[in-house]
Amino acid sequence: GLTALILFIFGTGPIKGFATTLLIGIGTSLFTAIFITRILVDSRNDKGKNVSFSTTATKEFLSNINIPFLEKRKIAYSISTLLIIISLASLSFKGLNQGVDFVGGRSYTVRFQDSVNPSEINSIMNNTFGSSEVKTFGEENQLKITTKYKVDIEGIEVDEEIQNKLFSSLIDFLPEDITYDDFVKGSSEKSIGIMSSIKVGPTIADDIKNNSFLAVIGSLIVVFLYILLRFQKWQFSLGAVSAVFHDVLIVLGIFSLTYTFMPFSMEINQAFIAAILTVIGYSLNDTVVVFDRIREFLNDGSKKEFDETVNGALNSTLSRTLNTSLTTLLVLIAIFTFGGESIRGFMFALIIGVLVGTYSSVFIATPVMFDTQNNKKIKSEK
Repeated sequence: GLTALILFIFGTGPIKGFATTLLIGIGTSLFTAIFITRILVDSRNDKGKNVSFSTTATKEFLSNINIPFLEKRKIAYSISTLLIIISLASLSFKGLNQGVDFVGGRSYTVRFQDSVNPSEINSIMNNTFGSSEVKTFGEENQLKITTKYKVDIEGIEVDEEIQNKLFSSLIDFLPEDITYDDFVKGSSEKSIGIMSSIKVGPTIADDIKNNSFLAVIGSLIVVFLYILLRFQKWQFSLGAVSAVFHDVLIVLGIFSLTYTFMPFSMEINQAFIAAILTVIGYSLNDTVVVFDRIREFLNDGSKKEFDETVNGALNSTLSRTLNTSLTTLLVLIAIFTFGGESIRGFMFALIIGVLVGTYSSVFIATPVMFDTQNNKKIKSEK
């Protein structure tokens, strides 16, 4: 909810709409989980019917395990350190495939005679310009085509080159008798061709980039303060923020390493920032569940050592962590597979984020919290 709020404050256009939808979804989910579910469960109990939360196959799933997670933390630290070094190296030397939102570009509103498929046009534009963004704009026969092709070069020659490429690439979707001059002559009165064009300057792109950076940094600060307020110990905050920072850096590193050969667009734009903030929220949610169980075990009056308490909490929440991750991944993979070309990069970021976030909540957040305690052998408090 906090990351969605930050996304709403710093986002613009469709990203603000995404944040609004996310906030509404979180609110309604909270309402149904607290009230509707309670009503349904109480109704069955009042009728003397048992409420089962498991099946025969899943009843004992991960219920009697005792994996020494903390003993494996140095291995996890080594793996994560290697991944972070690779990510930082790739980000430093190769960089990211920044989209129009961050570097600027040219945008054309093109009207066709009949309805067109934005995904099909987007694939053609990517082949022509190397990178593009295509969206339906108004009627189904009108598209907004945006490209960062030669964005750093000014002049009529470049504008004409891009318009020529547009015309030759879209010729199969245009009437046979249309000429290049008819296609490029912008006019709101004509029925087919380029209706208008605009160049997104670097100043606007820099503003969007700065807001995106502020959104991510702001979310990390809010996460730290929220965990500190909830658990009253900075060690918990440090563990949570370390995990979130770890997740964001690895997702960025994977995008930097793979954008040159992936069969779909992996541009870094506002939608990607929305995915990053969603990953932050998911990772934080997983971490808070583990931390809540640790606090619960600390206050149950047992005399276990702190490392035993932490391991017990990790084991007892493992089933919930894996179930949540798997169900989320099933949905994300379905959307990634059957969704449109334009959202594949966004969904890929979420898929990687869920995988890394699940790993970090167990092997980064909790171990960092444990290692920064003054006395790792403290007794549980009553």
